[in-house]
Amino acid sequence: MLKGINRRVIVVKAPDRRFFEEAIFIVREDVLENRGVSADQVVEEARRVADNYVGKNTRPLRERIPAAGYMAIGALLATVVWCAGLFLY
Repeated sequence: MLKGINRRVIVVKAPDRRFFEEAIFIVREDVLENRGVSADQVVEEARRVADNYVGKNTRPLRERIPAAGYMAIGALLATVVWCAGLFLY
């Protein structure tokens, strides 16, 4: 729940829309005033955080192949080796 009327927010469009369409960041009020941080730096940090989230939650291809897929590939390779052995002798 948001309190107060005046909040600064940054809306970042998702680089990969499989997870979310956009991320909304609520900026602390003292960041731009007291810490000497520019608005561009705050926006860049929001983009970095959004990209980092997508990167951590996107599995590589080898993790997306189910165990049955590895079993089928192994069976196929074993069959190829077996058939090659029959034809060589």
